[in-house]
Amino acid sequence: MATGELAHSRHDGAQEKDLPPGSVVTPSGRVSGAADVGLEPAPGGPFSPAQLSRLDEALTIVSRHTKLRFSIYLGELGNDSHAGAQALHDQLGKAATDSVLIAVDPGQRKVDIVTGPDARVRLPDRGCKLAVMNMVASFKEGDLLGGLLSGLRMLSDQAGGPQ
Repeated sequence: MATGELAHSRHDGAQEKDLPPGSVVTPSGRVSGAADVGLEPAPGGPFSPAQLSRLDEALTIVSRHTKLRFSIYLGELGNDSHAGAQALHDQLGKAATDSVLIAVDPGQRKVDIVTGPDARVRLPDRGCKLAVMNMVASFKEGDLLGGLLSGLRMLSDQAGGPQ
């Protein structure tokens, strides 16, 4: 699972080799990290370090702009993709209230957006469906990163700033 709010500490001069696995220093000097949710990672993963940095930066920007907690999950969701995405969202505990999870299961070609109760007020189903349709169009063209970035942008625009 990747999230724009996962690591916010500024790079304090430590060398990249001193960072924990899954962490990278972004061009802005911020340390960004990814958490292992217990699944076997694909060899090499679908994104380069530069692409992961762009995705992390986008997650951070939309989370700061909207004051909602955006996260992305890319992997298997099980036979019922929506139930799998909901279970992941539920793992956020109290933070789930104002969280938005974009869950993509490439193997099943499924995309689900799960919103907490507070986030749902600002992101109704219709807006989420439009974002999913936009992402799917990019995914069909083989642009996974572009689809995710576009979906985040659409959801951020829909949610607007905090009320």
